[in-house]
Parts: sequence; structure tokens; C-alpha cells
Amino acid sequence: MAPVLEKKLLGAAGTEGHTMDTSAEEEEGQNLWSSILSEVSTRSSTKLPSGRNILLFGDDGSGKTTLMTKLQGVEHNKKGRGLEYLYLNVHDEDRDDVTRCNVWILDGDVYHKGLLKFAVSSKSLKDSVAVFVVDMSRPWSIMESLQKWTSVLREHVDKLKISPEDMRDMEQRMVRAFQEYGEPEEATPSSPQRRSAPVGGDDESVLLPLGENVLTHNLGIPVLIVCSKCDAVTVLEKDHDYREEHFDFIQSHLRRFCLQYGAALIYTSVKEEKNLDLLYKYMVHKLYDFHFTSPALVVEKDAVFIPSGWDNEKKICILHENFTTVRPEDPFEDFIIKPPVRKLVHDKEINAEDEQVFLMKQQTLLAKQPATPSRATESPARTASGSPRPTVRTGPTNVASVSPMTTVKKPDPNLKGAAANEGVLANFFNSLLSKKTGAPGSPGTAGTAVQPGSAKKTEAGSE
Repeated sequence: MAPVLEKKLLGAAGTEGHTMDTSAEEEEGQNLWSSILSEVSTRSSTKLPSGRNILLFGDDGSGKTTLMTKLQGVEHNKKGRGLEYLYLNVHDEDRDDVTRCNVWILDGDVYHKGLLKFAVSSKSLKDSVAVFVVDMSRPWSIMESLQKWTSVLREHVDKLKISPEDMRDMEQRMVRAFQEYGEPEEATPSSPQRRSAPVGGDDESVLLPLGENVLTHNLGIPVLIVCSKCDAVTVLEKDHDYREEHFDFIQSHLRRFCLQYGAALIYTSVKEEKNLDLLYKYMVHKLYDFHFTSPALVVEKDAVFIPSGWDNEKKICILHENFTTVRPEDPFEDFIIKPPVRKLVHDKEINAEDEQVFLMKQQTLLAKQPATPSRATESPARTASGSPRPTVRTGPTNVASVSPMTTVKKPDPNLKGAAANEGVLANFFNSLLSKKTGAPGSPGTAGTAVQPGSAKKTEAGSE
């Protein structure tokens, strides 16, 4: 029995050693799979999110669609109606990841504002950026346009019925992003679009309080005001006598409006391709936390860029130092006056009737009046066109003195069909010529072609 027990014990010991080796291998395999899954999970969490939205507002003709199609890389002049949809391809060069950003362009007619429900919902609002486009070629409409379209978006946000807690979180996120703005750092050449850490990671940082007129109209989402067609600055200077003071006044009002919404401001020109790349990078920065490296630009009057969080009342007051004929608090429309509307002749296009159609109509009208061709021979007291004429007491008519243009050819009774019609037309146009040549004092006026207005004088002279 002892050898048998010994063998069993040795067998059990061998089995236990084999089990331990197997469990070690399984544990090592599990660790490998865990590391792979962890890596995949980390990569998936850093992938570009989908479902981000850009909401575009602006008046008709402000250049909304042209601006977005230029960023999209598509050249066309199609104009959307109601609610237009485009998309932008967003590429993360650091991780070689691509996604699509939705672009919703609302029609310039406020009538279509109800279509916003198809573009943004209570869930997708937090992943959206609002862009308001104004037209520098019509600077007198800038502030009115901003007031109108921001009110449209505010009205829509209020209708979404977002819970007060969620709305408060969104508003606080905008406040914190505004307060934590810092001068951008230069990106390394290897990763020009390196994604930055999310805002709000350091709770111990000291944040300065907001100014008196800052974020008083918090929409809960990033706001960007785009001043398009800035190449029109030279036209305004030439045709409307705009000076530096006018452009500084416009910029002052725009920047103070931006402070109320915590918005950024950028001047663009599709014609000159100015600040288009900067606009794209800033929108991507706000939606996907890409590293942004462009500082504020305030030197050139047609290429201004004010990022959200950079501006304040003191910086805006620098513009007021050059004001000589206007005060900063003056109403916008009192200094940036809308020019009078000029009624242009080519507003209504007049199409001339075809010559043959016109002649056929006249022929039809004359054919309905059978007595017209014979009126010229009825009495010398009637003109070739059939209009009555006072009798002139100047004795017998001298045929030789009658102008050849006033002579009416009698239609040949033997003519039929087309020949008779030609005679009718000839009679009609000769009667028109006789009216022109029979005016008082004209060389072709004869004793029988006296106008009705001169009948009394003729009668008095003859008596």
C-alpha cells in the first residue's frame, strides 16, 4: 500500500505543479488581453466625437453659404432655401482620425425659424457652436441683424425645455472658458492640431470675476460673430466717404456686443481669402478642443480677430481715443447711416414686342374697321387717320403745295387679299407720318393739314 500511496502523492504533486504553470500562463494571457483592451478603450475615448453642429444665422446676401462652401472646398453658387445642410471634414493629424461636422444654415427670412427644430435639439445643443454672419458691405444693417438673429436663437433655446440644472451647467462652462482664456502657445510643427486638455481640470486656479457687461446674454454654447465681405472697406471709403473713425466705431459696437454673449469676433473675405483658415481652426478648436495657436489681431481694420475671453472694456476704450466727431455711446444708426435708396431704371426689365407680332396686331385692328381706308377720300375735312378737322376757309386747295408725306394713297378696289392688306398698312403708317408733318409751323404743313388748335386763327385770318 505504501508504494501505491507514494505514487498517488507524487501524481498529485505533479498535477498541482502543472496546474500552477497553466494558471500562470492564463494570467499572463489575461494581462495581455487586458492591456490590449485598455489600449483600444483609450484610443476609442480619444477619437474625434461625431454629431457636432455649426449653426449659421444671417440675413439674405450676407454670404453664409458662400463662406461654408469655401471652407468645404466646393465651388458653387447655389443658394439654399429654408434650412440648408452642409458638412465639414475634420481631420485630427496627430491621431490620423477623421469625422464630419454638421453645418446647418438657416434661411435669411425669419419666417423659417421654426425649421431650427430639425437642426438642434435639447440633447445636441451642448455640442453646437452658433455663428452669426453680418455683411460689411452693408454696415448700417450689422447691429440690427445681430439683435434679430440672436433673439431667434434665444427663443429656440427657451423652447427646448432644457432642465434648469443642465442649462446652468452649460452656462457655467461658458463662464469658465471665458475666464480661463490665456494667450495661446505655439504648437510644435509635428502636431499642428494637437488636442488640448478639457477646460476645467484645475479647480484651484484663481479666476478673475467677469466684467459688468460680460456674458449677460449667456446662450450656454460658444458664439462666433463673423463679419463677412471685409474687402468692401475700400468701396465704403471711396463711395460713402468712410474714414478710420467709422470703422473704429463699428468695431467698438461689435466688440461690446460680443462681450454680452461671450462671443469671438472675426473679419473675413472670401474674395481675398482672408482669415478663412483662421475661422475654420477656431470653430474646430471650440468643438473638438484642438490646440489653437493664433493670438488676437486688432491692427488691420479689415482683418480683425478677437477670441472669446481676450477682450474687455479697457481694450475697447483704445478705439475711442481716435473719435473726434462721434461719442462711443452714440446710437449705431446715428453715425453709420443707411444711404438713400436709388431707384434704378433697370429694376424693371421691359421686353420689346416682336416687330412682326406688333404689325400683325395692327393689321388685325385695321381689318376690323372697314370704313377706315375710304375716310381719306370722303371729305377734305377729315384726316387720313379719320379724326375730324375744322373746315378752313382759305379757298380752293392748292394741290401743288401739299407735302408729299401727307398724301394718302387710295386703295385700289381691284386689290384683294394680301394686296389689300398692304394698302391698309401703307394707309396707316402714312397717316402717322401726316400727323408728325402736319404740326403747326412745320415745313410740310399745307392748307389742308391745319391742326385743330390753330383753326380759330386761320378762320380769323381768312375772314
